[in-house]
Order: sequence, then structure tokens, then C-alpha cells
Amino acid sequence: MSTFVDICALDDLEPERGVGALLGGTQIAVFRLADGTVRAVQQRDPYSGANVMSRGLVGTHRVTLDDGTERDVDTVTTPMLKQVWDVDTGEVLDAGGKDRRPLAVFAAEVRDGRVLVADVATSMREDGGTRDDVSGRAVVG
Repeated sequence: MSTFVDICALDDLEPERGVGALLGGTQIAVFRLADGTVRAVQQRDPYSGANVMSRGLVGTHRVTLDDGTERDVDTVTTPMLKQVWDVDTGEVLDAGGKDRRPLAVFAAEVRDGRVLVADVATSMREDGGTRDDVSGRAVVG
């Protein structure tokens, strides 16, 4: 079960920008989107191994769903090799011709003007297992 940890004041975050933060001993990237909501993902770029995701480009990407409809999803693009992820699911939307490496996502919310982030990642791995940390170790069960 996750516990939410107070990271910072919402006013400390610039819209459409990311900041690095420590969640216990884990480096995370926290983003404030244009609509005032927040997202948190692992700080380590799965492709380069550098802790740079907070410096990534925040935006949207149009995706086609299984039923053929399209929708825009909030994204972050790594500043290193330009792969693109859905910040809500951690799914890589553009792997830049490389293997697909998901991004760990942490539940994040704003309460009373404070940004809170869950201390356990919630994203799914490509094989359907959950991730227990930013290294991608599998959790069985």
C-alpha cells in the first residue's frame, strides 16, 4: 500500500516544467501541467541511464485507440535521445527505433496547495508485472 509524501508547494512548480525531487532514496521527476494537475515519473531515463527526466519536454501526443478513436495524452520527452512517454501510464509512445522501455509512474495529487506523491510506483511493465522501483525490478503477485 502506498503512502503519499509531501514534496513541495504547487506554487513552487512552473506550468509545463519539471523538477527533480527525492522520494525517500528514489529520484523522481515532478511536472505541473498547464491545467494545474501534477504528474510524477522516475528521474532516470530508461534509455541513457541519466537522471534527466525532470528536464524533459512536457507536451501532448495524439494516439489512436484500439477502437480507432483518437485522443491526446500528456507526455514527457527525454532530453537525451528524444523518446516519448505517456506520463499517466509510463507507456513509451515513441521509442525512437529502439526497444520499448516503460517509465515508472508515481501517483501524484494536489491537496491544500501541496504536491503529494505516492512512495511506490504504480506503472505497469511491458510484460504486465508491476514495478517496485525505478530500476524496474518485478514484483511477483
